[in-house]
Amino acid sequence: MDIFTADKTATACFTGHRIIGKTDLTRVQQGLDSTISSLIEKGILFYMSGAALGFDTLAAKSVLKAREHNPDVKLIMVLPCLNQDERWKEAEKKVYRSLLTRADKVIYVSKQPYFDGCMEKRNSYLTEHSGVCVSYMKHGRSGTSQTVRMARECGLTVINLAENIRGVQMAYSRTPIPLRPIELQVGYN
Repeated sequence: MDIFTADKTATACFTGHRIIGKTDLTRVQQGLDSTISSLIEKGILFYMSGAALGFDTLAAKSVLKAREHNPDVKLIMVLPCLNQDERWKEAEKKVYRSLLTRADKVIYVSKQPYFDGCMEKRNSYLTEHSGVCVSYMKHGRSGTSQTVRMARECGLTVINLAENIRGVQMAYSRTPIPLRPIELQVGYN
């Protein structure tokens, strides 16, 4: 299976808040690394990031770190529009561009400049092409919560790292995934 024929059951997507508190940052990074490692063991090798600031960026970096140990791991950046980074700080743009150049594939959901609804269109793409959604969702008033809702409606297994930080293991699905069950042991050191 190559990146152009990736089956959604071998694909995970990420969604999460743009702002991650300093007290959570290390644990979120550890949770991402641990979760990605567990997913790789289950045969999930394709990872889609929406390339937003915050959690999406951390997730993409974790995938690249995992790819150093397993070249079969692939990072797919799914962009909502041509100018997503237009209003970002220069340092953020530099990281963004670096991630895009190191990704195995970059998909533009729209080849237009930013427009109302482009983020939702990107989120829909992520959930429609994945079997697992790894999230960092601390509250239900965000694009992250919208994406998690979409993931549940599509029957994806949803892993919320924010719940893991509070000590609750959470890996659930609204409907069973038709392949093998995913049992994750996400730990924090």
